[in-house]
Amino acid sequence: MTGPFTGNLAPRAAGLHPPALSPAYRSTRLRSPAQAPIGFPSTATEEAGPTFGHDLIGALDADLTRNFGPGGAIGEQILVLGHLRDEECRPVPAALIEVWQANAGGRYRHKNDGYLAPLDPGFGGCGRCMTDAQGAFMFRTVRPGAYPWPNGGNDWRPAHIHFSVFGRAFGQRLITQMYFEGDPHIALCPIVQSIPDKSAIDRLTARLDMGATVPFDARAYRFDITLRGLNATPFEGPP
Repeated sequence: MTGPFTGNLAPRAAGLHPPALSPAYRSTRLRSPAQAPIGFPSTATEEAGPTFGHDLIGALDADLTRNFGPGGAIGEQILVLGHLRDEECRPVPAALIEVWQANAGGRYRHKNDGYLAPLDPGFGGCGRCMTDAQGAFMFRTVRPGAYPWPNGGNDWRPAHIHFSVFGRAFGQRLITQMYFEGDPHIALCPIVQSIPDKSAIDRLTARLDMGATVPFDARAYRFDITLRGLNATPFEGPP
């Protein structure tokens, strides 16, 4: 898609995204709406979008291992790469993608994170980039650690990276999470399992990409993102 978005956006696919009330995810019991959502066709308001320029991106913004502090980040070095596509599987160029994550020990650089894992002085946990003309993007980071969270007696979040995608229209706005293939916590996490469509969970799971791995440096994981449509990447947790 090279110009402004035109035409009505595809409706959100029923059963793809997490329901507002997911009892195993305890906080949704208090914050979920009591009434069913109301759908309506998209208008020019939803079909127009924010415009970002590459001049807003710093040289190290997409490298989370070096963009925070001297000495670099501690942990397993990885590359996260993929393509951003719209509901018709067309590439979405010049779109802003932001990421944030815990460090290799499973702790966020946030004042409210009290997990006992230490902070990494060389890792801030945030990055951003613009997609290229083919909708491709890539981040360099460290593989985040799993961490406990106060949901049940012994719940742990799988290793994950948060993604914020702006797309080319406000109706394409997406905030989601990327998981890693083979993580046993995926099947145990109430947030992940609130997604009713198992194939949608699969689309949130990054695959090892040996073709993109840099020998003796960093393994690569592929995570493609689709905005809206039947093959859309699901939202992050229940709204």
